[in-house]
Amino acid sequence: MKVIVTGGAGYIGSVVAALLIEAGHEVIVLDNLSEGHQYSVPKSARFIKADVRDFANVISKEDKIDAVLHFAALISAGESVTSPEKYWKNNTVGSLELLEALRKLDIKKLIFSSTAAVYGNPKNIPISEEEAKNPTNPYGMTKLAVDMAITSECYAYGLAATSLRYFNVAGAYKKFGEGHNHETHIIPLAIEAAEQGNEFTIFGEDYPTKDGTCVRDYIHVYDLARAHLLALEKLEPSKHKIYNLGNGNGYSNHQVIETVEKVTGKHLITKVGARRPGDPAILVASSKLAKKELDWKPEKPELETMVGDALAFYRTIRQ
Repeated sequence: MKVIVTGGAGYIGSVVAALLIEAGHEVIVLDNLSEGHQYSVPKSARFIKADVRDFANVISKEDKIDAVLHFAALISAGESVTSPEKYWKNNTVGSLELLEALRKLDIKKLIFSSTAAVYGNPKNIPISEEEAKNPTNPYGMTKLAVDMAITSECYAYGLAATSLRYFNVAGAYKKFGEGHNHETHIIPLAIEAAEQGNEFTIFGEDYPTKDGTCVRDYIHVYDLARAHLLALEKLEPSKHKIYNLGNGNGYSNHQVIETVEKVTGKHLITKVGARRPGDPAILVASSKLAKKELDWKPEKPELETMVGDALAFYRTIRQ
């Protein structure tokens, strides 16, 4: 297939683009580089520096695009609470304009990067796709709005689409890893603090969990990326499939810190800060549906492996 990866210079988008190329697909990466990096674009991919809202201006029917994998989004739950307008404009409005461009260009296949944040504070753990959607921050709200828009698009115009709801993504694949300009994720932040000897802040130690810190389900970025390729092969016209992607195991922030210390061989100096606004206490996935319908399962489920790969990326690329 000839595919476009929006946000393909970012963390997950770059790994997916790399795997698509390895699988024999022709890849175009479209990214405005506001958060992504030029070095993250696979060498074999054609690169277009543009915003997703300019999609229809830089892509034409003559390009004969078969599918779009859409990753271009702002992802910080905390920032979305303090600057919600950025998230509604970029994540939701940008995606609606992309859907309009797909109609104009007669592109009938879409994979969307969604999030577990749509569930908010779930009543049932592990979380299935049937769990009530009650996001606690604008980030989750914007993603849920796009999911709903895609469902409508499939019904009205025959779009074949799949939304993949990520839990916490970690690790790296070859030279592709997590290098956000404004990092908010615990594993890369903890690795940097350990390597640099800096103090690390734990946001909240009063959650209703075993050790008082947030519990999250971590999935290796390679396993996550593989799911996108499997979903791409199983798209059906007029259907919008939604799958949760995680390992089904929850790790607390304290457990993550212990793992970082073990893998780096360095002590992490920590302090406890206030909760980040909009952070749910526990998010752990049920990926039974993805395993059943996509024939997908994690190949790298160990947290140590994820931290080790992230550390290798940090030491070779980010340091």
